[in-house]
Amino acid sequence: MFRKLMNGAAVAAVLAAGVLVSSCATAGGTGHAAHEPAFSAERISNDIRVISADDFQGRYPGTEGERKVLAFLQAQYEAMGLEPGGPNGQWLQPVELKRYTPVAGGTASWTGPDGQSHALTVGTDITLRAATNDGRASIRNAGVVFAGYGITAPERNWDDYGDIDVRGKVVVVISGEPEGELFNGQYATNYQSGAYKADEAFRRGAVGVITLVPQPASSAQWQGMIRGANRTRTLTPGAANLEFSGVINHDTAFAMASAAGLGMESFGNTAGGSFKAVPLTGVSLSLDISETIETLVTHNLLAKIPGTERPNETIIYSAHWDHVGGAEQHAGVEGDNIWNGAWDNASGTIGVLEMARQLSRAPRPERTIVFAHMAAEEMGLLGAYAYAADPVYPLETTVADINIDMLPLSGPTRDIPIFGKGQNDLEDRLEALAAPLGRYVSDDHQPEQGFYYRSDHFPFARMGVPAIMPWHGWDWVDGGREAGEAAWRARFAADYHKPSDEWSADWDLRSAVENLTLLYHLGLDLANSDEWPGWKPTSEFAQVRARSDAARR
Repeated sequence: MFRKLMNGAAVAAVLAAGVLVSSCATAGGTGHAAHEPAFSAERISNDIRVISADDFQGRYPGTEGERKVLAFLQAQYEAMGLEPGGPNGQWLQPVELKRYTPVAGGTASWTGPDGQSHALTVGTDITLRAATNDGRASIRNAGVVFAGYGITAPERNWDDYGDIDVRGKVVVVISGEPEGELFNGQYATNYQSGAYKADEAFRRGAVGVITLVPQPASSAQWQGMIRGANRTRTLTPGAANLEFSGVINHDTAFAMASAAGLGMESFGNTAGGSFKAVPLTGVSLSLDISETIETLVTHNLLAKIPGTERPNETIIYSAHWDHVGGAEQHAGVEGDNIWNGAWDNASGTIGVLEMARQLSRAPRPERTIVFAHMAAEEMGLLGAYAYAADPVYPLETTVADINIDMLPLSGPTRDIPIFGKGQNDLEDRLEALAAPLGRYVSDDHQPEQGFYYRSDHFPFARMGVPAIMPWHGWDWVDGGREAGEAAWRARFAADYHKPSDEWSADWDLRSAVENLTLLYHLGLDLANSDEWPGWKPTSEFAQVRARSDAARR
């Protein structure tokens, strides 16, 4: 097969007709006949135009826009001859989203070693949210433990909990993670997230997590915190089933620590690596809170190509079909009030659809390939979280998730940025496919964005499944990085999450076709092998995957 490095002019010539025939070898030497995909930029563009049109109403979950886009996708998969990939042989996986609003009148108090009770005003001294599915939390005299950052990271030789037993107790943590290269420097790790801290506390048997804001009650930061404390929120499917979560300020924490005979210095020195959790001896917390619950039902759509030899081992291509809606969701907006979401993420949706079309023309793979269109990503990756919490295909034997969100809109690029570079060896496999083409894998260039935690690959990673998501190249073959970065920043500023994100016949999809072709080979090579991609030794997700190693032996 042709593997000669092409220069920029040659690449542009090959792409001129809107189709890239890959020069990557297929199936990693497994003996399967090579199949060359022919991704059509014209067809991709036309299908993006269809599902981002005004009559799809911005594809908000639970609306007519949802019905239309899922009907379109199902019809396309049926025409390809693919099988339904959802539960019980269905196309759709229902996703039940629960929206919680606090009920006024919640109470809280803490009791010191002397037995004296100290009332806390909910919404002033402490903020509280019920974290259970029934929207209620009632805690009586739970012990309190301060656990620093609340991080256990064996790959970094870091353990804030030490040997302390927090079963039945309330864990107090500080937000974020230690600064410095131990925790990836500029790029945040998952350990900084409140969701991770809740997961770890719940895994250890705690009943609730409270985040300490090291600011006095009079501070602007605390006042801003309590103003937003009663907003309606959607519970993330699969979130830690704690009784409650909350936030306290320095003044409340100081009073509780003093009663336990601790100075605030006990809450310091958490970033050096030697800190271990401290019990607030004799201090306990009680509370009663409740929230009303509204339920929205939306759907993931899944199609599949069953594997011929190991059908229970699965590769997933994912993309979210939803956007942020239209007039009903943006009442009062003058002018264009439909957020069409052509780039975000009609483009990724059609990218996965086109991926399925090309893979359906190849010889059937040894492992099953699933094409997953996730709901409610714009609401917090909720469709993907729901899938990860109740997977159709066991996560232990899910080989990888390859996520597509916002196809690149440019000419050919040398670079293939990915979210979370350094996390797993999928990037090494992608690099091996890209290098013969004169391309290279890079990071996403924007550590401040926290991109790795902001799209549908992340719920898979959180559960230990190796996941990768490519992004927009800046190193243009014609024009170089300076031109590529400037063009991307201008487009992102102009159109991201704005009504102007509409389809255009002028879109340049050559880079999208390049990347889709590489992702085709990445997934198909895995589908025709018996290999299991792994997390790198410094990844926080390696310990999660390791818990299910026996399922892959």
